[in-house]
This record gives sequence, C-alpha cells and structure tokens, in this order.
Amino acid sequence: MTVTPILQPGQIETAAGDIPELRLPPATLYSHRAQRLRQLAEGHSLGDYLHFLAVLVECQQRALDHHPAIPGPDARLLNRCHQDAMPPLAPPGRRRHPHWQEVARFLAEVMYDQVPVGGRDAFSPLLDPKKEWLEAQADSLLGQKFAGLNLATAPFIGAALQVQWTCLARQLEAQQVTRPGESILCPVCGGHPVASVIRTDGPASGLRYLHCALCGSEWHMVRSKCSQCDNSKGLTYYGIEGRKEFTRAEACPACRTYLKVISQDKGVRVDPVADDLATLALDLLMGEKEFAKSGLNFFMLPGKDES
Repeated sequence: MTVTPILQPGQIETAAGDIPELRLPPATLYSHRAQRLRQLAEGHSLGDYLHFLAVLVECQQRALDHHPAIPGPDARLLNRCHQDAMPPLAPPGRRRHPHWQEVARFLAEVMYDQVPVGGRDAFSPLLDPKKEWLEAQADSLLGQKFAGLNLATAPFIGAALQVQWTCLARQLEAQQVTRPGESILCPVCGGHPVASVIRTDGPASGLRYLHCALCGSEWHMVRSKCSQCDNSKGLTYYGIEGRKEFTRAEACPACRTYLKVISQDKGVRVDPVADDLATLALDLLMGEKEFAKSGLNFFMLPGKDES
C-alpha cells in the first residue's frame, strides 16, 4: 500500500485561470468507454466481465446513436432551476420517457447470447417485462434502495437509464446549468459521481472533475477537498503498492469515505466507469481500512441497502 499527501486547497486551480465548471457528455461517451474496457480486460482477473461489459456499453452507444428525440425541460423550468441552483434533469422532478424500457429490452436481447446457457434465466424479467416492475426497479436503482433490486438485471436497467439521461444531458448547454448547493451531486441530474478524473486535455488540464454515474456529465471539484463533506484536512491517497495504476483512492478522515481519483495520463484515455471497475482490489483495501465508498457504479452495485 502506498500513501501520498495531497496539495492544499486551490493550489492547482489558482493558476488555472478560467475554469470550465461543467463538461456535458460527448456523443462518443460509450464507444470510448467500450474501448477502455477492452484495454483494461487484457490479462485482468476480471477480464471476462470487463469484456462482457464492453459489449454491453457498445450496445449503449448504438442505442444513444439511434435514440429518438424526447422532450427535455422547457425554458421556464431551466430558468427556475438555474436561479435555485437545482439540477434540471433530477429524476424525482421528471417522468421517465417510456423509451428507456425499449432500450433495456434491446440491451437484454443482444446480451442474451453473451452469457452461458445456465445464466440466461436472469434475462427473463427484461425479455418479457412487466412495465410496473421495470419502473419500480428503476425507482429503486435511482433512489439507491439496493435491497429492493434484482441484482441480475440491475446493470441492464442502469445502462438503459444512463442512455436516456445522457441523451437528455446532450440537449442542454453548459450555461443553462448552475452548480448545486451540494458539490457531491451532479449539477445536471443530481446523480452521484462514480469517480473523479484529473484531466489533461485543453483548458481542463490539471483540473479534477467528478463524473456522474447517471448522465455522464462532469463538474469541477478542487483537488484537495473531500467531495462528500468538503473537508480539506488530512486527506490522503491510497494505492496498491508495486502497481503502476492511474487510479488512487482519496480518503477523508472526517467522514470516513473515499472516492477514486483517476489520472488521465498522456497517451491513455481513461474512463471513470471502466477504470473504477478495473480497480476492485483498491475497493477491498479501503474496506479493510474501514472507509466507505462514496462513488456509485451501476455495473458493480452493493448487495444491500446502504441508504
């Protein structure tokens, strides 16, 4: 295990000038994620699962590319959310468009042949779905009520919801969104981050962004402050000793939580969802240290209610 002290608040950001506060999801979000999953899968102990997810994420890209136009928030709602610092796409404030259920079925149909025959029964609720059941599962997932989830189908439901919220987020412009009162929450949809990324591209170079687990947007967060409780004292990075990793865990002694920080090195296009999954050993280490994970990954959910 390696432990590294971090800089004081604002040391990186002070010299950055104008900071792009919000990065809306790109059109190729899922195709890039699939490429990173395949890259990480080579020689990995979770290689089979990472390859499986790469196929699933490629299907997400197909679904996003062919997603029909669906109504987003109108100008009046956008203005009110901007004034009140509220996320305009927060799930509790909007009805889900029923197309997300079609995406869930599409994902299940394509992935059915990717699993052994003995594991295909898990797809039954998605291949012959009851709308009420699907909506209840979506409510549980978005509300982080994990005890009520069917964990076998949850990744596909989460993937379908991601596609819809990414589609909606891409209809917005950055200036229509304002930072919420709680920095831990996505300013676009109110979702929780999966991890944070230190970017090296363009005006965001050297800055840290939290990456939303739901809509794929990213929002700026200073590098030396706990994203969960805003504490800036005694933070440390934990890593696996002897490994050349792009990912470390930023641990807060005040709230006893951690969030992974992924460095976007030159020549390597990291992805928060993929790199989070590929560093499960780090999660196990942090559990031994009695730190709770504040990040959320729909492809690796806890098996109990942690709300």
